[in-house]
Amino acid sequence: MKDPVTAVTGITYDRESIEQWLLKSKNCMCPVSMQPLPRSSEFLIPNHTLLRLIHAWCLANEAKRVDQILTSVIPLDKTHVQKLVRDLEVPHLYQSVLERMIVLATESERNRMCMVEEGVTKTMVMLINKSFKEGKTTCLEEVIKILRLLWNTQTMAHSNMQPLIGDFIKSLTWILKLKVDNNVKLVNKAMPLLKSTIEVYDSNRLGSLNIEFFREMVTVLRKKKSLSQPAIKSALHVLIETCPLGRNRTKIVEAGAVKELIEIELEKPENKNITELVFNLLAHLCSCVEGRKQFLLHAAGIAMTSKRILRVSHATDDRAIHIFALIAKYSGSNEVVREMLRVGAVSKLCMVMQADCASYLKEKARDIVRLHSKVWNSSPCIHVYLLTRDQR
Repeated sequence: MKDPVTAVTGITYDRESIEQWLLKSKNCMCPVSMQPLPRSSEFLIPNHTLLRLIHAWCLANEAKRVDQILTSVIPLDKTHVQKLVRDLEVPHLYQSVLERMIVLATESERNRMCMVEEGVTKTMVMLINKSFKEGKTTCLEEVIKILRLLWNTQTMAHSNMQPLIGDFIKSLTWILKLKVDNNVKLVNKAMPLLKSTIEVYDSNRLGSLNIEFFREMVTVLRKKKSLSQPAIKSALHVLIETCPLGRNRTKIVEAGAVKELIEIELEKPENKNITELVFNLLAHLCSCVEGRKQFLLHAAGIAMTSKRILRVSHATDDRAIHIFALIAKYSGSNEVVREMLRVGAVSKLCMVMQADCASYLKEKARDIVRLHSKVWNSSPCIHVYLLTRDQR
């Protein structure tokens, strides 16, 4: 315990632990006695006697390398937070207040809860929107850091935040293309925020995003070597989330996403989750004519997809075979069909039919092979399959 407090049931807990329990508990019960507890932390009484005993024990065991526990003398309250928010309007205090907020938000969950309750999240969103409109980057990194520390999906989904989200998405997109020294750091911090914002925004409005937005997402993918994996994954999530809405699928293809997705896989990402996201998005994009066209224009598209089957995960197999099904059914020209044979895609489909895969995947692979059997029946791998297939 660092900050012992006693609940109305008479049980003493560490302040941060019991506050987290009260925040997450549905029925708000005392963990020990199972009696009802008020959700507000105002009903938690500091246990000064136990705190003195803890400090005395730490001091007595200092020789055993027991660190002294430091407890905040004055816990953060709403009056203090309100003053900090007001001080942001004073130009010469702006940076120091933001730095103080970072310290407080880093300190404890209790502080973060208090700051969220007093609207600091909304204030940070408004500051980022203001920076975008004025074209200023002063302390932008600090504001983003506070927002990430305080991020709460429920808060962003709240009705009074929705009118700000449209401008906030534009502001975060603006941050992605800033030509400043700390651009990489800003992009790494802004992308997870953009992903979380997209997830709570009105889907009808997401269907009207402009192509410039998608070009910036593709630019993030293009910078895969310099950006963090969470930033790349966030960009992929954003594209997957927005892809089915309106004309977004076509816009994503026009922005050059198909090529970049294939290029990501050609560099063999170590994180299999990235591969799963790449194939998920590719399957979405190949469901339209433009997407399949771009996929087939890339010299390594079919070969790369074939190589990933049975090597990464069930989810990747599912999406990769779905891509081949779309290609074979809607874009299966003689040239494409022969390339699938030449680069080993047909052999891999036959392997799927005999491997320990889900039955629906085997059936899907079988349908693809049957679709162009007249062209592929001279292939040795087809003959082997016909001789060894399960007659059932």
